[in-house]
Amino acid sequence: MSAALTEATTSAALLDVRTVAKLLGCSPRHVYRLSDAGRMPAPVRLGSLVRWKATGPGSLQEWLDAGCPPVRKAGAK
Repeated sequence: MSAALTEATTSAALLDVRTVAKLLGCSPRHVYRLSDAGRMPAPVRLGSLVRWKATGPGSLQEWLDAGCPPVRKAGAK
C-alpha cells in the first residue's frame, strides 16, 4: 500500500474527492471525470456525499495495484 494512501486510511475507510485528487496528483474535477467515464472505481454515494473506498474489493488501492486499468468495459454504459 502506498504511503499516502496508508496515511489517508488511518483516519477513514472512505475518502473524499479532495483526498483522492491529492493521492492521484490531479484536480478534484478530474477525479469526477475519471469516475464518470468509468476509468476508476465507482464512488459510494451517501445521500449527497460522494466517497471512494480506500481498501478492499473494488477499492482505490486495488485499482492502483492493478495499474489503474479502466473499470468500465469499452462501449458499455
